Amino acid sequence: MAPAPLAGTEHHPHAAAVLGAALPPRGRPSHAYLFGGPAGAGKRTVARAFAAALLAEGAPEPDAVRGRVERGSHPDLTWVTPSGAHELLVGDIDAAVVGAAARTPFEARRRVFVIERADTMIEQAANKMLKTLEEPPPFAHLILLSDRPGEVLPTIASRCQHVRFEALPEDEVVARLGREGVEPRPARAAARLARGDARLARELATGEGPKLRVAAQRFARAAPAAEMGERPWRELLAQARGRADAAAAELDQRHAATLELTAKRDRRRADTEHAERSRRLARRVHTETLDLQLALIGLWYRDLLCVALDTPDLAANVDREAELAADAAGRDPTALRQALELVDDTRQRLPLNVTEELACEALGYRLERLLAA
Repeated sequence: MAPAPLAGTEHHPHAAAVLGAALPPRGRPSHAYLFGGPAGAGKRTVARAFAAALLAEGAPEPDAVRGRVERGSHPDLTWVTPSGAHELLVGDIDAAVVGAAARTPFEARRRVFVIERADTMIEQAANKMLKTLEEPPPFAHLILLSDRPGEVLPTIASRCQHVRFEALPEDEVVARLGREGVEPRPARAAARLARGDARLARELATGEGPKLRVAAQRFARAAPAAEMGERPWRELLAQARGRADAAAAELDQRHAATLELTAKRDRRRADTEHAERSRRLARRVHTETLDLQLALIGLWYRDLLCVALDTPDLAANVDREAELAADAAGRDPTALRQALELVDDTRQRLPLNVTEELACEALGYRLERLLAA
C-alpha cells in the first residue's frame, strides 16, 4: 500500500512525486534536498511533514513523534534560520548542522536539518557545509529552503536533489484567507498583491497588514496630488521601526525564558549572543518591511497603468477600484511606467546602506515632479 501524500504537496506535483517516492518504509530518501519556489508556496509545511515522516520511521509511537516535530520539540530535528541581517552566517550552520550531523541521533534512526533561506548562505558557511554534503553520515538528511533557488551557491545546489514548488493558485490563497475570516474583496486584493505568496497574502490581509497597505497607498497617491510636503514617508519608516521593535521584543521574551535554564557561568555569553541576534533580527525586519511598502507603492502605479491602458481586470488592488479610477483618469501611461522605474530603483538602492529617510524623501519628490505636472 502506497503511503499517503505528504501534507502540503496538493498543489505541487513535482514535490509530491519526488518526496512521495522517498517516503519510508519503501523509499530511499536523499541525503540533501533543495526545496525551491516562491515564498509562501508551502515549503516549510512540506519540510516539516517530510521530517516527521523520516523521524517517525520505526518509532513505537509514530503519531507522538509527528506531534513533537510539529511543535518543534523533537531532539533529532534542527531548524536553522539566518541570524544575519541579510545572510546565513558561518555561526548559523557550524555547530548546529556541521557539528551535529556527525553525531548519532538521540532517539530516532535519523537526524534531519532544515535550513531556511539557503540562497543567503555566505561562501564561508557554504565551505563549512561542503564536507557534510559530500560525505554525509547515513543517518543525516539536510533540507534546504529557498525562495530564489537560482541564487543558491552552485557548490551547494549541485549536491542536492532539487524539489520544485509552484506559486499557489490565486483562488486557493483567497480560500485560505476566507477561512480566517477575511472578506472576499480584501482577500482577492491581498492574494494578487502577494503574487502567489500565501504567507505574504495573510500578512497583508490580517493584523497590521491593512495599515501597511493604507500607508503605502497614501504615499503613492500623494505624488499626483502634490502632497509630498506632508511627508508621507515618515509613516512608512515608523511602521518599519514598529515591526522591528515588536520582533525584537518577541525574541527578548524567548531569551528570558531560556535564560532561566542557562547555567550562571554561561549567562553573560548568552546575553551577548542574544543582543547581537536581536540587533540583526530588528535590522532584517525593518529592511524587509520598508521593501514591502515600496513594493506596494510600485504595485499601485502598476494598477494605475492597467486602468490607464483599459485593462482594469489585471489590477491587484481590486478593493480600491474607485481610487484607482480617479487617480488614473487622464494619466499618461509613459509617466506611470517611469514612476514604476523610480520605485524599483529605490528598492535596489536600499540594501546599499543609503539613508532610508533621504531615499524615501527623494523618491517622493521625484514622483511628485513626474506625476503632478
